[in-house]
Amino acid sequence: MSQVAIIDSGGANIGSVENALRRLGVNSLFTADPEAITRADRVILPGVGAAASAMAHLQQHRLVDCIRGLQQPVLGICLGMQLLFESSTEGDVECLGILPGRMERLPESAGIRIPHMGWNATRQRRDDPLLRGLPDQPWFYFVHSYFAPIGAHTLATSEHGAEFSAIVQQGNFRGAQFHPERSADDGARLLQNFLEIPCN
Repeated sequence: MSQVAIIDSGGANIGSVENALRRLGVNSLFTADPEAITRADRVILPGVGAAASAMAHLQQHRLVDCIRGLQQPVLGICLGMQLLFESSTEGDVECLGILPGRMERLPESAGIRIPHMGWNATRQRRDDPLLRGLPDQPWFYFVHSYFAPIGAHTLATSEHGAEFSAIVQQGNFRGAQFHPERSADDGARLLQNFLEIPCN
């Protein structure tokens, strides 16, 4: 049985991630201990809230260099995915710098509400084990006001006022802008796929 560490990034909603993993038969460890995180077979970086406060929390607990150095499969969820990028205009903060690009606020326009909250379709741009068994345009549950740029790291996109990266991958790091733990069968499939990605 794999050991999954959920990083304490200072946000809420950790229980929903833990429960989703438990439904898949996996018990997880919620921790801010760099040694425990480094020893885990897989790591999830969740996040709800603002980028600046989350980065301050990670710095306070000596987790920035720990996360940057992880070699096992890592999955960032929602704000956790955003923190994988270089920086964010939300608080003008430097993030982890694992993925290239800067988070920008979703543009407001007629009929577009910010934050983007609710179900939305995603469109696959390239293949990856994280997407195995998912339909061509799976629907996931989003809650966010800032978006990641599209680039070579983009596995799938979605659109709300602008097209943005919904799922990303670079090396052993992957990220989902939505909440797979709240996204019914497609979200459960994505989490199961993450649990089956081979460890180094």
